[in-house]
Amino acid sequence: MTYRTKFTTYMIILVINCGSSSIKYQLLDMKSDDVFDVIAKGIAEKIGLPAGILQYAPTGKEKIVLDVPIPDHKEGMKLILKALTDPETGVLKSLEDIEAVGHRIVQGGDFFSGSVLVNQDVLDKIAFCADFAPLHNPAHLLGIHAMQDALPSVPQVVTFDTAFHQTMPAYAYMYGLPYEYYEKYRVRRYGAHGTSHQFVAGVGARLAGLDINESKIITCHLGAGSSICAIQNGKCVDTSMGFTPLEGMIMGTRVGNIDANAVLYLEKKLGVTPDEMTTILNRKSGFLGVSTKSSDARELNELANEGDPKAKLVFKKFTYDIIKNIGSYIAAMNGVDLIVFTGGIGEHNSRLRRRVLENFSYIGLKVDYEANVAFAEDAIITTEDSKVKAALICTNEELVIARDTMHIVLENQE
Repeated sequence: MTYRTKFTTYMIILVINCGSSSIKYQLLDMKSDDVFDVIAKGIAEKIGLPAGILQYAPTGKEKIVLDVPIPDHKEGMKLILKALTDPETGVLKSLEDIEAVGHRIVQGGDFFSGSVLVNQDVLDKIAFCADFAPLHNPAHLLGIHAMQDALPSVPQVVTFDTAFHQTMPAYAYMYGLPYEYYEKYRVRRYGAHGTSHQFVAGVGARLAGLDINESKIITCHLGAGSSICAIQNGKCVDTSMGFTPLEGMIMGTRVGNIDANAVLYLEKKLGVTPDEMTTILNRKSGFLGVSTKSSDARELNELANEGDPKAKLVFKKFTYDIIKNIGSYIAAMNGVDLIVFTGGIGEHNSRLRRRVLENFSYIGLKVDYEANVAFAEDAIITTEDSKVKAALICTNEELVIARDTMHIVLENQE
């Protein structure tokens, strides 16, 4: 049961992040915004393929990995809930212990500037935005519907990756297309990773001793998908991803910025359809396309260390793209107080962080080389006398979703 005093809330929340063929999940016991326990977490993978995998890791106990067919998201949800309530290894007495469910949604268009309780209107708008995120939003809807079937009386909340970027001014989010395309088809820049950017900016500001409402922060979410965000006085003023997560820097399998005419030219030369070209741009390009070997930064790092020229080129381009984006946001905000690194690559690749930061000595940034080798732990990675601070912050999107879910459910109970 939800229990609330003047100071503390107790609520067990299941956080769901559905991909096209996977379901990541965390079960949290929320006592307050900053006091919580992760009870269990895991992932259901290879959904719809002949051989599925369910990983279930209860806190303080041994992780369980099951090879089991997972034909669809509904079955995946059933397996997750069964694992959580298993008489021997489960962490819940029954499904009634789950008091709310929070979902990550990649694309909310310009409909949502914050998290909301799920209702039919919200579902309709998520479906409308599926054209903007065809690999993500349909999967999110499957996850929501699966939870509605499994837990029909439990409130569900959705948190949007695009919501934080809704403060961008029109001159930052508009394309130079005929204005009617924006009015009719909502073609504009929306960004992504907003939940992560918002979280690490707040944690980084506190760690650096800054008032987030009176500071200029650039956050770099670097992973298989990467984006950079300019945050002025706590609000997003620009971000590198655009209408879809394809725009911006080179990524794991995404091309990043490209001349639209190059796309049209290749369609003609290759004789492919627009859908086939979309697959090339989203799934066959980026690290994978340039290296011709892998989309995984860890594998490419090993290849680069062995002298592979294409793997080296991938990292040189990736580093250059990051530097260029940071530099443009410094110019746009007329300065910067803090640069934050997060995400799978941002948190684990100290050499990349060093190579990026060394380019900003001209603004008084001084790298603390010893602190920079911190491995996946929050740290300031610049010297005490550095005029501009830099930080490594481990992102926690699940916590943001759980917080928002807790607050919205409580508000609707009053």
